Amino acid sequence: MSKFIPLSVPNLSLDILENIKETIETGWVSTGGRFIKEFEEKIANYVKVEKAVSCQSGTAGLHLALKVLDIGSDDEVIVPTVTFIAAVNPVKYVGAEPIFMDCDDTLNMDMDKLEEFLENECDYIDGKVINKKSKKTIKAIIIVHVFGNPANMEKLMEIKEKYNLKIIEDATEALGSYYKEGKYAGKYCGTIGDIGVYSFNANKIITTGGGGMVVSNNKELLDKVEFLSVQAKTDPLYFIHDEIGYNYRMTNIQAAFGVSQIDKLEEFIETKIKNYNIYKKVIDDIEGLTLLPFRDDTRANHWFYSVIVDKEKYGIDRDELLRKLNDKNIQTRPLWGLIHKQKPYLNNQTYKIEKAYYYEKNLINIPCSSNLSEEDVEIVINELKNNHYK
Repeated sequence: MSKFIPLSVPNLSLDILENIKETIETGWVSTGGRFIKEFEEKIANYVKVEKAVSCQSGTAGLHLALKVLDIGSDDEVIVPTVTFIAAVNPVKYVGAEPIFMDCDDTLNMDMDKLEEFLENECDYIDGKVINKKSKKTIKAIIIVHVFGNPANMEKLMEIKEKYNLKIIEDATEALGSYYKEGKYAGKYCGTIGDIGVYSFNANKIITTGGGGMVVSNNKELLDKVEFLSVQAKTDPLYFIHDEIGYNYRMTNIQAAFGVSQIDKLEEFIETKIKNYNIYKKVIDDIEGLTLLPFRDDTRANHWFYSVIVDKEKYGIDRDELLRKLNDKNIQTRPLWGLIHKQKPYLNNQTYKIEKAYYYEKNLINIPCSSNLSEEDVEIVINELKNNHYK
């Protein structure tokens, strides 16, 4: 059996053990302890915001973001169809309804179609966007920086100002990605909209096993996120609760992983960029395969690498290549199933979804871990070459 090359796994080292040992010796393994605050401060410093609030997962962070932005059962939220379903489910948690938008060639939300939808399918009355079809208020947009490739935030923030919408940045895949040019040069994904969310799931660029982080330039919003994440305790001594809260805090043992991992983030990104460039040099010469680029005006974290398969030129289709690579112990996967096609969302509104179908059918993700060796990259490349029609 050939060596197993995983798609995306944690890059952990034993120097983390000192932190874990401390949590065990002190007994601070749950939702209190010094590592939580330290990890929050390190993330805040890294992405250049005043404050960050840790939570149980990226999904929990998105749920809290929707809650503090006062989005509820009478509202609608515009979301991408090209994303992991966790970006959309929290909309339902708060009783709101998603409206699905197409992607562009970066895999991120198509800003031209978004603008067209707001202009043609909605009325703007007294500072509110009213959906002509449902008569409901559209309050927010969840923008996902897909695979770590920064979305067009300059255009999105213009749309936000024009239509008085809230922007939630799902930067769960994009920690470390930032803009190099334009209005937001130097700004990190997750720090531009009203509120941003990161994830530290095991397959993310750094991990705490699980866990997430919420950031914002609005301290009042973050204070509310923090309050709701610890069961909305108004008086912690006498256990007084004036609102419905959630058990969403990160554990100290998770944060103990995080304070070690964040120090290595730049090193991980450097490796990901290096491996991407090795892949690119060869894949560019394989007829029928295209390695999707990251935006030139950004420093993307290169979290996932996406290859487009042209059956006519390559000789086999995406699904056959997927099977062949996995049979060779090279873990690859297709794009997520489009969210508007998932059973819970079949009755939700969509707008001119076209390009997303192309990518759903033809895209494959190839191994991209930050501890992927050049030797492993060569093994993947050779299999891509070998499957090309001769």
